[in-house]
Amino acid sequence: MNKYKHESTSSELIGASKSVKIAHLLENEIRSGVLGKGAPLASENALVKRFSVSRNTVRKSLEILSSRGLITTKSGIGSFVTFGGKTIDDRSGWSVALSSGETELGTRVLQLSRGAMDIPGAPDNLGSDFLSVDRLRFRLQTGEGVSLERSRIAWRDGLSEVLDEGLKKGSLTETLRSKGLVVASGDEWASVLPALSDEDAQLMGRKAGEPMLRLRRLTRAADDAIIEYVESTLDPVLFGLHMEF
Repeated sequence: MNKYKHESTSSELIGASKSVKIAHLLENEIRSGVLGKGAPLASENALVKRFSVSRNTVRKSLEILSSRGLITTKSGIGSFVTFGGKTIDDRSGWSVALSSGETELGTRVLQLSRGAMDIPGAPDNLGSDFLSVDRLRFRLQTGEGVSLERSRIAWRDGLSEVLDEGLKKGSLTETLRSKGLVVASGDEWASVLPALSDEDAQLMGRKAGEPMLRLRRLTRAADDAIIEYVESTLDPVLFGLHMEF
């Protein structure tokens, strides 16, 4: 189990810490192409001077960027941009896309409904009423699925609008943010799925029996209320586990 803290880097940064604000600014520079893949970030000393903050604040900002798969830091050398222009899910904790960014992906919503928890093995204390969102990400060139995500969002006022209007900009993350649901903490579990089931293989356009990665994530708001439980089946070619010790 991996316990993590996730700080929002959305446009509404009122009250956010300096490290979050700095990470947000640097993230924008990376995603906009100002800092390309492989480009070195300014040194810690330079960032300290640029933002007039402590070295510890700068290091926390770099940790946020690293956790999102945007940079890698080499001890004694510096930090370098690893983002190549595409992400599969930049809010998926430590599960990161390992592709070079050359794989063109599409997204298809398979289910958008209200109902009970129907994911086997989900914790028992999550409640009984959920917004169910199933999404498939696939290679545009071949149609082969690279991730199958089953999200169950604890039902609350305002979610009925999602059933009528769909996901905001096609993004579940943006939809939840628009409802004031910002992740503050959570848990992630990773495992190997020895064999893809017949049902999921058909949904993903893959062969039944293929080994896959399995990620489960439970997220909470600042008041510790449950936001989302999601189970993802991931292509091991594109996804991997990165941990630093």
